[in-house]
Amino acid sequence: MLRFLASILALTIWSATALAEPVSYRLDAARSVVGYEVGFGDDLIRGQIPVAAADVTLDFRSNANSSVSVTLNAAGATSSFPFAEQALKGPKVLATGQFPTMTFRSSTLRIGTTTAEVDGQVTIRGVTRPVRLQAQVFRQRGTDAGDLSKMSVHLTGALNRSDFGATGWSDMVSDRVVIKVVARLDRVE
Repeated sequence: MLRFLASILALTIWSATALAEPVSYRLDAARSVVGYEVGFGDDLIRGQIPVAAADVTLDFRSNANSSVSVTLNAAGATSSFPFAEQALKGPKVLATGQFPTMTFRSSTLRIGTTTAEVDGQVTIRGVTRPVRLQAQVFRQRGTDAGDLSKMSVHLTGALNRSDFGATGWSDMVSDRVVIKVVARLDRVE
C-alpha cells in the first residue's frame, strides 16, 4: 500500500511540469490492490487488505505541497491460507478487534529519472513507525502522452511486523512483510 502511494506521487510530479497547482486524485479502489507477502516455512502467505479511504494531492511544481493519506480496513484483510487469515486478524498479529484500521501518511518524496522514494509514517496496532517505499508511476493505458488524469502507481516496500507488536507465531511466520501495491488514480475534476 505504501509503495503504491509513493509511486503515484513520484510519476505524477516528475511527469507533469505543465500543471502549476495542487491536483487531487481519487483512488479507484475496485482496480487497486494493496497486497502483502510473508514467509511461512518454505512457502509464502499472500493476501490483500482493502482500502477504506485515500486522499492524494499532487503539486507538480512543489513536492512539499504533495501529500498521500491512506486508511486500510485491517479487519477485511484476506490470506492465501484460510487458517492464517483468522490468526492474522487475531490479538497476536493485527488485533483487528481493537485496531480495525491501518494508516499511512506521507512526509517527503524524492523523485529520480524513472523512480521515486516516498517516506512516511505507517500506523499498525496503534504503533507508528517510519517507512520508505519505492515507486514507479505510469500513465494508464489509453491515455495520451502528457495526460496525467489517469495514473497507475506500483509501490513496494517492507516492514518488520515485530516493530508494531505483531509477534504472534514468530516461530513459523517470518518477521519481514513485503508490501506490494498497485494503485489506479483518477484526477478529480
